[in-house]
Amino acid sequence: MTYENIVKAAKKAIKAVDASIIKEHLAVEFDIEGKGEGAFYVEFKEKEIDVEPYEYYDHDFRVRGEASTILSILNGEVSPCAAQADGKLSVEGNDTKLSLLEEYLKADIKEKKTAKAPAKKVEKKPVPKKVTKKPSAKVGK
Repeated sequence: MTYENIVKAAKKAIKAVDASIIKEHLAVEFDIEGKGEGAFYVEFKEKEIDVEPYEYYDHDFRVRGEASTILSILNGEVSPCAAQADGKLSVEGNDTKLSLLEEYLKADIKEKKTAKAPAKKVEKKPVPKKVTKKPSAKVGK
């Protein structure tokens, strides 16, 4: 996955987050290591969330990890605190705010889990009609 595709995927994931739940400012720089390496930031501010393909020098904390882990976090599939505990990413800076990032993303996780997938239409196959022959009336001789 290229750096540009990673940033697009991050923007798409963040669009699903409800900005109305933001109670305090949070700026996180994500540094992708390995394939597609580069930096982008996510800034949570009052009723608005920005994702941009730049470093954010005045961030609350910086997260370093592989693209798959970072995108899993932003998609609400993995807890950032659990990923840090598992050693899948490192956090530099005010890591006490990592739980705030988790809170903002968990609100999205709850919505995803409660949203039901649309019911699939099941096409009924036409049942072939049974053809029954009526006994022919025998005409007497």
